[in-house]
Amino acid sequence: MKPTIIDLQIEELILRGLPYAQRHHIAQAVEQTLMNLLTERGIPPSFAQGGMLPLLRIDPLTIAHDAEPGAIGAQIAEHVYALLSEQTQQ
Repeated sequence: MKPTIIDLQIEELILRGLPYAQRHHIAQAVEQTLMNLLTERGIPPSFAQGGMLPLLRIDPLTIAHDAEPGAIGAQIAEHVYALLSEQTQQ
């Protein structure tokens, strides 16, 4: 079986209400976690042949005040993956 090649590009990630100094760490965690989810759980069917999503908004998240950047990024990525999966079922 030929391995799937995933090319994930996030052009802009807007993080409102989060510490500015942690933005790079959070963004890195989002990217890594999303890649892991796509690898482990699979690519949503509508993106299996490739695709581009110009904008994806997620609802505000409740994040613990003492959450580490990696945990924040992972939480964001989980929501993004869930939204991508929901869109394929509509």
